Amino acid sequence: MEQLELLGVALGLATLAGVNLYLTVFVTGLAVNQHWITLSQQYEPLQVLAHPAIITIAGILYFVEFFADKIPWIDSAWDSVHTVIRPIGGALLGVQVLGQSNPTFDVIIMLLAGGTSLIAHTTKASSRLVANTSPEPFSNIGLSLVEDVAVFGGLALIAYNPVIALCVFAALLAAAIYFGPKILRAMKAKLWLIFRKLKAPADSRAPATLPINLPGNLAEIYSRHNVLSETIAWAVPCISGKGRRIPANLFGALVATNEEPRKLIFVARKRGRGVSETIDLEGCMVAREPKFLAENLVILPAGGKGAKYLFVFPRSSGGAVEEIVEYLRPRLAAPVAPIEVTETEPEPEPALHS
Repeated sequence: MEQLELLGVALGLATLAGVNLYLTVFVTGLAVNQHWITLSQQYEPLQVLAHPAIITIAGILYFVEFFADKIPWIDSAWDSVHTVIRPIGGALLGVQVLGQSNPTFDVIIMLLAGGTSLIAHTTKASSRLVANTSPEPFSNIGLSLVEDVAVFGGLALIAYNPVIALCVFAALLAAAIYFGPKILRAMKAKLWLIFRKLKAPADSRAPATLPINLPGNLAEIYSRHNVLSETIAWAVPCISGKGRRIPANLFGALVATNEEPRKLIFVARKRGRGVSETIDLEGCMVAREPKFLAENLVILPAGGKGAKYLFVFPRSSGGAVEEIVEYLRPRLAAPVAPIEVTETEPEPEPALHS
Protein backbone atom coordinates (compact mmCIF):
# COMPACT_ATOMS: atom_id res chain seq x y z
CA MET A 1 0.00 0.00 0.00
CA GLU A 2 2.87 2.35 0.79
CA GLN A 3 4.38 1.78 -2.67
CA LEU A 4 0.99 2.46 -4.26
CA GLU A 5 0.71 5.76 -2.39
CA LEU A 6 4.22 6.73 -3.47
CA LEU A 7 3.29 5.92 -7.05
CA GLY A 8 0.13 8.01 -6.73
CA VAL A 9 2.05 11.05 -5.49
CA ALA A 10 4.84 10.64 -8.07
CA LEU A 11 2.59 10.22 -11.09
CA GLY A 12 0.07 12.75 -9.79
CA LEU A 13 2.70 15.47 -9.51
CA ALA A 14 4.09 14.48 -12.92
CA THR A 15 0.66 14.76 -14.55
CA LEU A 16 0.03 18.19 -13.03
CA ALA A 17 3.52 19.28 -14.07
CA GLY A 18 2.56 18.48 -17.66
CA VAL A 19 -0.29 20.98 -17.32
CA ASN A 20 1.55 23.68 -15.35
CA LEU A 21 4.99 22.81 -13.99
CA TYR A 22 5.67 26.11 -12.23
CA LEU A 23 2.32 26.28 -10.43
CA THR A 24 2.72 22.67 -9.27
CA VAL A 25 6.18 23.32 -7.81
CA PHE A 26 5.20 26.70 -6.36
CA VAL A 27 2.04 25.51 -4.56
CA THR A 28 3.65 22.28 -3.29
CA GLY A 29 6.75 24.08 -2.00
CA LEU A 30 4.72 26.88 -0.41
CA ALA A 31 2.38 24.39 1.29
CA VAL A 32 5.33 22.51 2.78
CA ASN A 33 7.18 25.72 3.73
CA GLN A 34 4.17 27.22 5.48
CA HIS A 35 3.27 23.88 7.13
CA TRP A 36 -0.12 23.77 5.44
CA ILE A 37 0.65 20.10 4.95
CA THR A 38 2.91 17.89 7.06
CA LEU A 39 5.13 15.50 5.16
CA SER A 40 5.34 12.00 6.53
CA GLN A 41 8.72 10.28 6.62
CA GLN A 42 8.25 8.60 3.24
CA TYR A 43 7.71 11.99 1.55
CA GLU A 44 10.65 13.77 3.20
CA PRO A 45 12.47 14.16 -0.17
CA LEU A 46 9.79 16.68 -1.18
CA GLN A 47 11.09 18.99 1.56
CA VAL A 48 13.55 20.38 -0.99
CA LEU A 49 10.64 22.11 -2.76
CA ALA A 50 10.11 24.22 0.35
CA HIS A 51 13.43 26.01 -0.10
CA PRO A 52 12.79 29.78 -0.48
CA ALA A 53 14.91 29.99 -3.65
CA ILE A 54 12.84 27.27 -5.38
CA ILE A 55 9.56 28.84 -4.27
CA THR A 56 10.69 32.28 -5.50
CA ILE A 57 11.86 31.07 -8.91
CA ALA A 58 8.77 28.92 -9.43
CA GLY A 59 6.54 31.83 -8.37
CA ILE A 60 8.19 34.27 -10.80
CA LEU A 61 7.97 31.80 -13.68
CA TYR A 62 4.33 31.07 -12.87
CA PHE A 63 3.62 34.82 -12.81
CA VAL A 64 5.01 35.08 -16.35
CA GLU A 65 3.12 31.98 -17.48
CA PHE A 66 -0.13 33.25 -15.92
CA PHE A 67 -0.26 36.08 -18.46
CA ALA A 68 1.44 34.31 -21.40
CA ASP A 69 -1.04 31.44 -21.07
CA LYS A 70 -4.00 33.73 -21.70
CA ILE A 71 -2.86 35.47 -24.89
CA PRO A 72 -3.76 33.73 -28.19
CA TRP A 73 -0.73 32.30 -30.04
CA ILE A 74 1.61 33.43 -27.26
CA ASP A 75 0.29 30.47 -25.25
CA SER A 76 1.05 28.07 -28.12
CA ALA A 77 4.57 29.49 -28.45
CA TRP A 78 5.00 29.07 -24.69
CA ASP A 79 3.79 25.47 -24.91
CA SER A 80 6.24 24.77 -27.75
CA VAL A 81 9.15 25.94 -25.59
CA HIS A 82 7.93 23.76 -22.71
CA THR A 83 7.53 20.58 -24.78
CA VAL A 84 10.86 19.45 -23.31
CA ILE A 85 10.81 21.35 -20.00
CA ARG A 86 7.54 19.98 -18.62
CA PRO A 87 8.24 16.25 -19.22
CA ILE A 88 11.74 16.61 -17.72
CA GLY A 89 10.32 18.51 -14.75
CA GLY A 90 7.62 15.89 -14.27
CA ALA A 91 10.17 13.08 -14.40
CA LEU A 92 12.38 14.83 -11.81
CA LEU A 93 9.42 15.39 -9.51
CA GLY A 94 8.44 11.73 -9.79
CA VAL A 95 11.95 10.57 -8.89
CA GLN A 96 12.23 13.14 -6.08
CA VAL A 97 9.16 11.65 -4.39
CA LEU A 98 10.94 8.29 -4.10
CA GLY A 99 14.14 9.63 -2.57
CA GLN A 100 16.75 6.91 -2.15
CA SER A 101 15.20 3.75 -3.51
CA ASN A 102 15.99 0.93 -5.87
CA PRO A 103 17.77 2.30 -9.00
CA THR A 104 15.67 0.08 -11.23
CA PHE A 105 12.47 1.42 -9.66
CA ASP A 106 13.83 4.96 -10.08
CA VAL A 107 14.28 4.47 -13.83
CA ILE A 108 10.79 2.98 -14.15
CA ILE A 109 9.23 5.90 -12.27
CA MET A 110 11.23 8.41 -14.31
CA LEU A 111 9.96 6.89 -17.57
CA LEU A 112 6.38 6.72 -16.32
CA ALA A 113 6.46 10.23 -14.86
CA GLY A 114 8.04 11.71 -17.98
CA GLY A 115 5.52 9.90 -20.17
CA THR A 116 2.51 11.08 -18.16
CA SER A 117 3.82 14.66 -18.20
CA LEU A 118 4.29 14.48 -21.97
CA ILE A 119 0.75 13.17 -22.50
CA ALA A 120 -0.72 15.88 -20.27
CA HIS A 121 1.36 18.56 -22.00
CA THR A 122 0.40 17.36 -25.50
CA THR A 123 -3.30 17.36 -24.58
CA LYS A 124 -3.02 20.89 -23.21
CA ALA A 125 -1.03 22.19 -26.19
CA SER A 126 -3.49 20.62 -28.66
CA SER A 127 -6.53 22.16 -26.97
CA ARG A 128 -4.82 25.56 -27.01
CA LEU A 129 -3.97 25.24 -30.68
CA VAL A 130 -7.60 24.46 -31.50
CA ALA A 131 -8.80 27.39 -29.35
CA ASN A 132 -6.43 29.75 -31.14
CA THR A 133 -8.31 29.28 -34.41
CA SER A 134 -10.99 31.49 -32.88
CA PRO A 135 -9.95 35.16 -32.98
CA GLU A 136 -11.61 36.04 -29.66
CA PRO A 137 -9.38 35.70 -26.55
CA PHE A 138 -12.02 34.51 -24.08
CA SER A 139 -11.62 30.80 -24.83
CA ASN A 140 -7.89 31.04 -24.07
CA ILE A 141 -8.54 32.84 -20.79
CA GLY A 142 -11.21 30.30 -19.83
CA LEU A 143 -9.01 27.30 -20.62
CA SER A 144 -6.09 28.78 -18.68
CA LEU A 145 -8.22 29.41 -15.60
CA VAL A 146 -9.68 25.89 -15.78
CA GLU A 147 -6.16 24.43 -15.96
CA ASP A 148 -5.03 26.46 -12.93
CA VAL A 149 -8.05 25.31 -10.93
CA ALA A 150 -7.38 21.71 -12.04
CA VAL A 151 -3.80 21.93 -10.70
CA PHE A 152 -5.04 23.23 -7.32
CA GLY A 153 -7.72 20.51 -7.19
CA GLY A 154 -5.26 17.79 -8.21
CA LEU A 155 -2.77 18.80 -5.51
CA ALA A 156 -5.54 18.82 -2.91
CA LEU A 157 -6.63 15.33 -4.02
CA ILE A 158 -3.05 14.04 -3.82
CA ALA A 159 -2.72 15.40 -0.28
CA TYR A 160 -6.09 13.91 0.71
CA ASN A 161 -5.70 10.41 -0.77
CA PRO A 162 -2.85 9.51 -3.16
CA VAL A 163 -4.47 6.21 -4.15
CA ILE A 164 -7.72 7.89 -5.26
CA ALA A 165 -5.62 10.51 -7.05
CA LEU A 166 -3.74 7.74 -8.87
CA CYS A 167 -7.01 6.22 -10.07
CA VAL A 168 -8.37 9.59 -11.25
CA PHE A 169 -5.17 10.54 -13.07
CA ALA A 170 -4.92 7.07 -14.63
CA ALA A 171 -8.48 7.41 -15.98
CA LEU A 172 -7.75 10.86 -17.40
CA LEU A 173 -4.53 9.67 -19.03
CA ALA A 174 -6.31 6.64 -20.51
CA ALA A 175 -8.92 8.98 -22.02
CA ALA A 176 -6.15 11.19 -23.42
CA ILE A 177 -4.42 8.16 -24.98
CA TYR A 178 -7.71 6.88 -26.44
CA PHE A 179 -8.48 10.24 -28.05
CA GLY A 180 -4.81 10.81 -28.82
CA PRO A 181 -5.00 10.05 -32.58
CA LYS A 182 -7.90 12.48 -33.01
CA ILE A 183 -6.07 15.11 -30.96
CA LEU A 184 -2.89 14.70 -33.00
CA ARG A 185 -4.83 14.87 -36.30
CA ALA A 186 -6.49 18.08 -35.13
CA MET A 187 -3.12 19.53 -34.12
CA LYS A 188 -1.56 18.56 -37.45
CA ALA A 189 -4.46 20.14 -39.34
CA LYS A 190 -4.19 23.41 -37.41
CA LEU A 191 -0.42 23.56 -37.89
CA TRP A 192 -0.89 23.00 -41.65
CA LEU A 193 -3.44 25.82 -41.82
CA ILE A 194 -1.13 28.11 -39.84
CA PHE A 195 1.79 27.33 -42.14
CA ARG A 196 -0.27 27.93 -45.27
CA LYS A 197 -1.63 31.21 -43.88
CA LEU A 198 1.89 32.47 -43.09
CA LYS A 199 3.26 31.26 -46.42
CA ALA A 200 0.58 32.76 -48.65
CA PRO A 201 -1.65 35.57 -47.29
CA ALA A 202 -5.29 35.11 -48.20
CA ASP A 203 -6.87 37.08 -51.02
CA SER A 204 -10.41 35.89 -51.43
CA ARG A 205 -10.87 38.10 -54.50
CA ALA A 206 -8.01 36.55 -56.44
CA PRO A 207 -9.21 34.43 -59.37
CA ALA A 208 -8.46 30.75 -59.10
CA THR A 209 -8.30 27.89 -61.55
CA LEU A 210 -9.46 24.62 -60.07
CA PRO A 211 -6.90 21.84 -60.65
CA ILE A 212 -7.95 18.64 -62.40
CA ASN A 213 -5.15 16.38 -61.15
CA LEU A 214 -5.05 14.61 -57.81
CA PRO A 215 -1.90 14.51 -55.66
CA GLY A 216 0.11 11.36 -56.33
CA ASN A 217 -0.70 9.68 -53.01
CA LEU A 218 -4.45 10.08 -53.62
CA ALA A 219 -4.58 9.25 -57.34
CA GLU A 220 -4.33 5.50 -56.64
CA ILE A 221 -7.18 5.64 -54.12
CA TYR A 222 -9.43 7.47 -56.56
CA SER A 223 -8.56 5.03 -59.36
CA ARG A 224 -9.78 2.10 -57.25
CA HIS A 225 -12.98 4.00 -56.48
CA ASN A 226 -13.58 5.16 -60.05
CA VAL A 227 -14.90 1.88 -61.46
CA LEU A 228 -17.01 3.72 -64.09
CA SER A 229 -13.97 5.59 -65.45
CA GLU A 230 -15.53 9.01 -64.83
CA THR A 231 -13.49 12.06 -65.84
CA ILE A 232 -12.39 14.60 -63.23
CA ALA A 233 -13.87 18.10 -63.49
CA TRP A 234 -11.69 19.41 -60.62
CA ALA A 235 -9.84 18.04 -57.58
CA VAL A 236 -8.87 20.40 -54.74
CA PRO A 237 -6.83 19.39 -51.63
CA CYS A 238 -8.61 20.01 -48.33
CA ILE A 239 -9.15 18.70 -44.80
CA SER A 240 -12.31 16.87 -43.77
CA GLY A 241 -14.52 18.44 -41.13
CA LYS A 242 -17.99 17.32 -40.16
CA GLY A 243 -19.57 14.65 -42.28
CA ARG A 244 -21.33 11.32 -42.20
CA ARG A 245 -18.91 8.38 -42.45
CA ILE A 246 -15.96 10.77 -42.95
CA PRO A 247 -13.52 11.07 -40.01
CA ALA A 248 -12.56 14.63 -39.13
CA ASN A 249 -9.14 16.19 -39.78
CA LEU A 250 -8.10 13.89 -42.62
CA PHE A 251 -5.86 15.35 -45.30
CA GLY A 252 -7.38 14.55 -48.67
CA ALA A 253 -9.02 16.05 -51.75
CA LEU A 254 -12.53 16.88 -52.87
CA VAL A 255 -13.27 15.64 -56.40
CA ALA A 256 -16.05 16.48 -58.86
CA THR A 257 -16.67 14.51 -62.03
CA ASN A 258 -18.12 15.59 -65.36
CA GLU A 259 -20.51 12.64 -65.46
CA GLU A 260 -22.05 13.17 -62.00
CA PRO A 261 -22.53 16.96 -61.52
CA ARG A 262 -24.56 16.46 -58.32
CA LYS A 263 -22.05 14.30 -56.52
CA LEU A 264 -18.68 14.90 -54.87
CA ILE A 265 -16.07 12.37 -53.84
CA PHE A 266 -13.73 12.84 -50.87
CA VAL A 267 -10.55 10.75 -51.03
CA ALA A 268 -7.92 10.57 -48.28
CA ARG A 269 -5.54 8.31 -46.39
CA LYS A 270 -6.06 7.21 -42.80
CA ARG A 271 -3.31 5.17 -41.14
CA GLY A 272 -2.06 4.07 -44.53
CA ARG A 273 -5.49 2.94 -45.75
CA GLY A 274 -7.39 4.63 -48.53
CA VAL A 275 -10.64 6.38 -47.62
CA SER A 276 -13.19 7.23 -50.30
CA GLU A 277 -16.69 8.56 -49.70
CA THR A 278 -19.29 9.76 -52.21
CA ILE A 279 -21.47 12.73 -51.20
CA ASP A 280 -24.87 13.00 -52.85
CA LEU A 281 -25.75 16.68 -53.30
CA GLU A 282 -29.36 16.06 -54.33
CA GLY A 283 -31.57 18.40 -52.28
CA CYS A 284 -28.56 20.22 -50.79
CA MET A 285 -27.16 23.73 -50.92
CA VAL A 286 -23.56 24.92 -50.64
CA ALA A 287 -21.97 27.96 -49.04
CA ARG A 288 -18.57 29.47 -48.41
CA GLU A 289 -17.70 30.18 -44.77
CA PRO A 290 -14.60 32.33 -44.15
CA LYS A 291 -12.78 31.69 -40.86
CA PHE A 292 -9.70 33.08 -39.15
CA LEU A 293 -7.36 30.37 -40.44
CA ALA A 294 -9.45 28.61 -43.04
CA GLU A 295 -12.03 28.83 -45.79
CA ASN A 296 -14.81 26.32 -45.22
CA LEU A 297 -17.06 24.73 -47.81
CA VAL A 298 -20.38 23.93 -46.14
CA ILE A 299 -22.83 21.44 -47.65
CA LEU A 300 -26.17 21.24 -45.88
CA PRO A 301 -29.64 19.95 -46.75
CA ALA A 302 -31.99 22.59 -48.13
CA GLY A 303 -34.87 21.30 -46.02
CA GLY A 304 -32.91 21.37 -42.76
CA LYS A 305 -32.89 17.58 -42.35
CA GLY A 306 -30.09 15.30 -43.42
CA ALA A 307 -26.34 15.05 -43.29
CA LYS A 308 -24.22 18.21 -43.08
CA TYR A 309 -20.70 18.24 -44.48
CA LEU A 310 -17.80 20.59 -43.87
CA PHE A 311 -14.52 20.71 -45.76
CA VAL A 312 -11.66 22.96 -44.67
CA PHE A 313 -9.34 24.73 -47.10
CA PRO A 314 -6.37 27.03 -46.36
CA ARG A 315 -7.21 30.71 -45.92
CA SER A 316 -5.23 31.45 -49.07
CA SER A 317 -7.60 29.21 -51.08
CA GLY A 318 -10.56 31.56 -50.75
CA GLY A 319 -10.68 32.05 -54.51
CA ALA A 320 -10.76 28.29 -55.10
CA VAL A 321 -13.58 27.81 -52.60
CA GLU A 322 -15.56 30.58 -54.28
CA GLU A 323 -15.01 28.86 -57.65
CA ILE A 324 -16.28 25.56 -56.19
CA VAL A 325 -19.42 27.26 -54.87
CA GLU A 326 -20.02 28.97 -58.23
CA TYR A 327 -19.50 25.62 -59.98
CA LEU A 328 -21.97 23.74 -57.79
CA ARG A 329 -24.81 26.22 -57.34
CA PRO A 330 -26.19 26.20 -60.91
CA ARG A 331 -25.90 22.42 -61.06
CA LEU A 332 -27.85 22.00 -57.83
CA ALA A 333 -30.48 24.52 -58.93
CA ALA A 334 -31.00 22.92 -62.34
CA PRO A 335 -34.07 20.69 -62.43
CA VAL A 336 -33.68 17.04 -63.18
CA ALA A 337 -34.29 16.43 -66.86
CA PRO A 338 -37.66 14.69 -67.27
CA ILE A 339 -37.83 11.36 -68.99
CA GLU A 340 -39.16 11.84 -72.47
CA VAL A 341 -42.09 9.60 -73.35
CA THR A 342 -42.99 9.25 -77.01
CA GLU A 343 -46.74 9.18 -77.45
CA THR A 344 -48.08 7.03 -80.28
CA GLU A 345 -51.02 8.36 -82.27
CA PRO A 346 -54.20 6.27 -81.96
CA GLU A 347 -55.13 4.26 -84.97
CA PRO A 348 -58.09 5.67 -86.90
CA GLU A 349 -61.36 3.87 -86.43
CA PRO A 350 -62.59 1.98 -89.52
CA ALA A 351 -65.30 3.81 -91.49
CA LEU A 352 -68.79 2.36 -91.47
CA HIS A 353 -70.27 1.61 -94.90
CA SER A 354 -73.96 1.38 -95.41
